[in-house]
Formats: sequence, C-alpha cells, structure tokens
Amino acid sequence: MSTSASSTLVGSISKIKIGDTQSKTERTPVDTIPLPTVLSSVEVDENVVKALPIPGSKLVDAQKFGESLSSWGKTAKLVVKLPDGTLQDYFLKGGRPFKFLAVVVPRLGPIGKQMCHGEFESLKAIDAVSPGFVPKPYAWGEIGREEGSYFLPVEFRHIGRQLAEPSKLARRLADMHMRSVSPTGKFGFHVATCHAKIIQAVDMWDDSWCVVFSRHLGHIIDLASPVLQWAEFDLVSKLVLEKVVPRLLLPLQSEGRVLKPSLIHGDCWDGNTAMDMKTGEAFIFDVCSFYGHNEYDTGNWRAPRHRLSNKPTSRITSLPDVRAKYVFPTPTSRTA
Repeated sequence: MSTSASSTLVGSISKIKIGDTQSKTERTPVDTIPLPTVLSSVEVDENVVKALPIPGSKLVDAQKFGESLSSWGKTAKLVVKLPDGTLQDYFLKGGRPFKFLAVVVPRLGPIGKQMCHGEFESLKAIDAVSPGFVPKPYAWGEIGREEGSYFLPVEFRHIGRQLAEPSKLARRLADMHMRSVSPTGKFGFHVATCHAKIIQAVDMWDDSWCVVFSRHLGHIIDLASPVLQWAEFDLVSKLVLEKVVPRLLLPLQSEGRVLKPSLIHGDCWDGNTAMDMKTGEAFIFDVCSFYGHNEYDTGNWRAPRHRLSNKPTSRITSLPDVRAKYVFPTPTSRTA
C-alpha cells in the first residue's frame, strides 16, 4: 500500500463516529447475570427421550429453563424417572426439540445440525480431558416430527452464580489447556464447530497455528464483508490477514520455538461460565472447541465489555500455579 493510500485510510478511519451502542462495548458491565429459572411447561419430542443415556427412562416433567444459558437455541429442564425409580434431571437445548406453548420456534436446518454436532463433539473432548469442567453430553439428533430441527441433551448442572469465580475459572482452564493432547499433534478439529449460528472454518489439521487461525479469521471476514459493505473494512482486513497475523503468529513456531496445540473452549466470555452450586467449582458451557493457542480463550478477557476484564481478573493468569500449567512457546535445543 502506498503512503498516500495509507494516509487516506488512516484519515478515513479517524473520522468514524462511535455511536452509543458501540461505546457501551467499551464499558465494563456492573449488573449481575440473572440466575436461570423455570418458566413454563413444554412438550418434548419422543426422539429426545429415546436418546437419554439410560434405557427405560420415562419423562416426568419438562419445563422451559435458563434462557441465558444458550445464545443460539431453546433450552429446557427435563425431569426423568430412571428404571430404578429415582429421578434424574437433564438439560436440553436445540433449535426446535420441543414445542413451547403458544410460542413458534424457527427451524435451524443444516446450521442447527452442525451446531448440535459441533457442540456435542466439543463437550465430549473437554469432558474427556477435564471431567466436570463441562456438562457431560449424552447425545445429539434430529427431531422426528420436525424435519431440520435438532437437539442436544446434556447433564443438568445447578448454577450458583454466573459468571465463574475468576481464579477458579483460570486454574481449571489452564489445567485443561495443559493436559489436552491433539489427536493428530496438529492445530484444528475433526469437525466444524459453531460460534452461535456461525460455522467456524476449523475442521482441518495443520502444523501451523498461523495457517489455522488465518483460515478461521478469513472465513469470518468473508461473512462480514458483504454485510458491512465498507471499503475501509475490506482494506484493513486484507492488511490484518496478509501482514499482521503472519507477523504475530509465525514467530511463535520459528527458530526452534514450539507451540502446543491446546484444546480450547472457543467462546470463553462471561456468559458461558458459572459456578456449580453443588461442587463449588467453576464450569463452562456453550463451547465451540478446536485445538489452538491457549491464549485464544483468555484474549477477549482484556476487552472492557467483559466482566472478566477488570484488573484483578486480568492478573489471574500471572498467578504462579496458573502460569506453571501453561506451555509457552519456547526454543528447542538445536545443534549448530
């Protein structure tokens, strides 16, 4: 880019006015996230009951529950009687796995299928590495009477508080990053996962974090560009992908430096974390995982719009026991 073009771009960006909606993202929220509550009765599709983990279970009650616990689907609390007579709770989410009384829920189609499949695989991977850090997933599938609608039943967790206590969250997250092992030794994932209703381009395997991140970010930019129709955005995006990303990420794996592919949450913001009322431990949900740089999970905590962005929280990852669990890019021994 020429000097004159660069000056024009900078001048144009500097004149952009930040509206009230955007300025709110620069302030840290002070209000608390309300705890999930039971709202109304729902009718559950028989395919959901068939998918429950213990054969012979019978549905006793189903209620709309915890709207704050999913950014993309509808959620419910299921009370089930097991074959031995005991009662078991399950948490259900999906595009249209049940019919709300007097409420029309739109179908999500192929996107809903990928959302449920991707989250199931993400939860399964995290639960295998860090049991209890996510609700245990049981199944995913399609609704019998609603073609193009999908469901995902998981373990029911009693939430004591949202968001999670920062130090407990950071320690468990660091432990997951440290102990996870990529099945191929590379970055990526075996299926595409979804950030809300956006399918992420992470269903690949590559030795280079720069390659995987560039493909992932490039896909998001491709989706945003026609919506924004903003020439400056296209220019900045091109610079970021071609200049900034390689300059920042390639050195992490050059000159003998090794970067470990870590299993990540993928969208670890305040609303996707909570404290378990029974265990007192932090846990996470609404995951869209893949194997990437561990800092992918903590980078957005720096943004003022997140409650985790305050100074005490931002220093959590500097605690000795947390830092000891992280694997930072370090040079390997080399012969001359």
